[in-house]
Amino acid sequence: MHLRRAFGFGNTLDFDPFLLLDDFRNDVPEDYLAGFPWHPHRGIETITYVLAGTVEHGDSLGNRGAIASGDVQWMTAGSGIIHQEMPKGDPAGRMHGFQLWANLPASLKMTSPRYQEVKSPDIPEVTDDDGTHVRIVCGTFWGTKGPVDGIAADPIYLDVSVPPGKRKMLPVETTRHAFAYVFAGSGKFCNASDPLAVPTEPVSWADTHPPAEADNRSLVLFDRGDELMVYAGDDGIRFLLVSGKPLEEPVAWYGPIVMNTQEQLRDAFRDLEKGTFLKSK
Repeated sequence: MHLRRAFGFGNTLDFDPFLLLDDFRNDVPEDYLAGFPWHPHRGIETITYVLAGTVEHGDSLGNRGAIASGDVQWMTAGSGIIHQEMPKGDPAGRMHGFQLWANLPASLKMTSPRYQEVKSPDIPEVTDDDGTHVRIVCGTFWGTKGPVDGIAADPIYLDVSVPPGKRKMLPVETTRHAFAYVFAGSGKFCNASDPLAVPTEPVSWADTHPPAEADNRSLVLFDRGDELMVYAGDDGIRFLLVSGKPLEEPVAWYGPIVMNTQEQLRDAFRDLEKGTFLKSK
């Protein structure tokens, strides 16, 4: 599966409680049809949001389903789950979506796994007077609540579109870590400090000179403040805006398993070897 990793498998302190964000976007079926065959998870929640194509899901709880354009799948791995995610393109062969990993606090690492699937018509959408359009996947925004609930990180997960040339102020709680991931158009983000743009593909400028504009496939991390401002470029801008309350706990992470200590991590892999990984039937 060819994808772009916006962040993950490094220092996650700035993104806490989030661990990883993948952008899987491709119009070459050979690059994505291999998908993610059966594999384990423990200690995290995974959030999959599809924009084009479908992702078929199966897990050790017996859940089976497929999510298509605009749908969301939210899986709590908890004490352990084994699942697979197999993408298929749309009629034109296009596949596009995102997967975000949210950490579970120590008190919930071994909670019972569960699975939520939300279809596109059940995700509320709001449009402001200036044409700014927001899909609210999770959390409450502009007085509207998203359908996904019971998530430990208490995240707000939004799909935001701002029309060309518009300036928009968006609220963000001061207790949260927040980031934006641009996936269409371009624009400039401003808040209390200069935004940090982290491209997910090689570019010609040095790391010490970030671009003035955040364009397609750019990640923008915000300092804690009560709002952020975005100026949309000539083609408008569309981005994920995600925030969550940091756990501020130690992270022991290897592959698909995220715990708090190395001993817990070793226990998890011993469970896999012994066939005792699944605690919930």
